[in-house]
Amino acid sequence: MARKLRLEFPGACYHVLNRGNYRADLFATAGAKGAFEQCLFDACTKSKWILHAYVVMRNHYHLAIETPEGNLVSGMQWLQATFANRFNRMRGEQGHLFQGRYKSLLVEEGEALGQVCHYLHLNPVRSGVVSAAQLAQYRHSSYWYLQRKRPACLSFATALAEAGGLTDTRAGWRSYQDYLAWQAESGPAGRNRAYASLSRGWALGSKEFKTALVKDHALAAHARAWETSGAKEVRAMQWRMTLEAGLRVVRHSESNLSATAKSEGWKLAVAEWMKTITQATNGWLSANLHMGAPAALSRNLTQYRRFGRDHDPLWKRLISKSAAWTPFGPSLSGSSSE
Repeated sequence: MARKLRLEFPGACYHVLNRGNYRADLFATAGAKGAFEQCLFDACTKSKWILHAYVVMRNHYHLAIETPEGNLVSGMQWLQATFANRFNRMRGEQGHLFQGRYKSLLVEEGEALGQVCHYLHLNPVRSGVVSAAQLAQYRHSSYWYLQRKRPACLSFATALAEAGGLTDTRAGWRSYQDYLAWQAESGPAGRNRAYASLSRGWALGSKEFKTALVKDHALAAHARAWETSGAKEVRAMQWRMTLEAGLRVVRHSESNLSATAKSEGWKLAVAEWMKTITQATNGWLSANLHMGAPAALSRNLTQYRRFGRDHDPLWKRLISKSAAWTPFGPSLSGSSSE
């Protein structure tokens, strides 16, 4: 049977979920949950995703994400494959971790996305892991970050706004706690079994939203052609723009690439930076930075991360300039050597 085509477009929002293979307790330990969370934050940084909510349970996870660049598939491939590799390497095991393809439901912005956020935040309560009063103590959920320093990719704007027009302030946080307590006691996201539909189907939202999706994406052949050709071309262009911006920051030009050593320090800094903020592959980086075979690049970057990156002024300069980055292209400043 042919796989369903994933609908991808800039600004799309999704409820994504998956379980451990054979419903195994993949995330039974705090370490496994934390490792998945770190992979998730890395994936959001690479893919420029906005993370509206998430929760990691013993044998499954839920995500509410927004994709400004329309890149759900490539981002999820990186997330699940990277976590599986790290998990298996840590345990000395092999094999599939997840039960199959992740499920992704398109979600309408506004009320529907807010409902998904509340649903995810209350997952530990519905599962009987904690009570509503203890919900803020559940460590492996976006809700835990509500009143703490949070990753840059995590946004509570929709969850708060759709809980009664709340704001991201101390008063808003307290009101959201009360709102979730009400939901857990008698609201639809807590006790109403009908809310299980938020994990079913293909899209969540109004009839008008679903109708527009059908009309806009009716030509599956065109969508598939875009996925296999146009999207690849756009990604390559974005990587090229990012590389050019990075070279300006480290004060080198493309003319220096072929004339310098494959493991030159500034090349390693640029390659590591691109792997941090984009989905650029080792093959693309090794070819465009003239750094030899992809396997050699991988080994050099591993050494760089272990022994030099955190003390490298070029790496620090690249990361500091990344604050000016936008989802639609580079806006980094820096002088060129030309």
